[in-house]
Amino acid sequence: MRNLWIFISRYNAFFFFIIFFIIGIILTIKNNAYQRSVTLNSTNEVVGSAYERLNVLKRYLNLGQVNDSLANENAKLKTELLALKEVDSSKTVVVTDTVNNVQFTYQSAKVIKNSISQRNNVITINRGSLDGIERDMAVISPQKGVVGFILDVSPHLATIRSLLHGNTPISVSIKKNNALGSLVWGDGNFDYRKAFVKEIPNHFKTNIKDTVITSGSGGFPRGIEVGTVSRKLENGDFEINLFNDFSTLQYVYVIKNKLAAEQKALETTKLPNEQ
Repeated sequence: MRNLWIFISRYNAFFFFIIFFIIGIILTIKNNAYQRSVTLNSTNEVVGSAYERLNVLKRYLNLGQVNDSLANENAKLKTELLALKEVDSSKTVVVTDTVNNVQFTYQSAKVIKNSISQRNNVITINRGSLDGIERDMAVISPQKGVVGFILDVSPHLATIRSLLHGNTPISVSIKKNNALGSLVWGDGNFDYRKAFVKEIPNHFKTNIKDTVITSGSGGFPRGIEVGTVSRKLENGDFEINLFNDFSTLQYVYVIKNKLAAEQKALETTKLPNEQ
């Protein structure tokens, strides 16, 4: 306290100057219309600029919440769009309960961990069994392309066996001629931007830049674009450029197939002579 009084007494002239200077400014502004107008305009400009920057900061901090909301809304729209595609366009149909009548529905999820540089890559998302997520559900990206299949599930989280995994074959077809094949990754090439389509019959003509889509088997709705053919290999397989960029993946859609259990039970049923 003593040092403070010594400091004030030593620089009292400076402090008195500041005090009188402020009083002079206040009196000038208060008693002169022009100066008061200029000061108010300048103050409003400074305050307005400060509020604008503050609002920008608030919007930035809320981007995560906004993105989550948009992802959920897009999932609903995708479900409704898929239902409309399944309606027979040659007939007049009134869709009254789109979500409950469609075979596939979408559940948005946020990627919280991802890998692209391993031989067998796994993705972690922030949805789990409490959200209705189950093993082997198909997963796609919000833009274009397949992501993989649900691998393991906990109450609040789930892992995805990524397409960038040696054990994630996906049934696909060439869009222009419906030729069926199998999409695989990591067969001698571990580029996260490329994959291979195998088992395309030779009598189907496939060209560079032909679009590859899901065939409608394995949990994926038919017609989801996967990539384009980039070259034909010597063994008859095709290399494709994937539409999905796994290096920037932030959100995914988990596809719930209402007929998955029925289909699995039917396909695993053995005939009497096979038992």
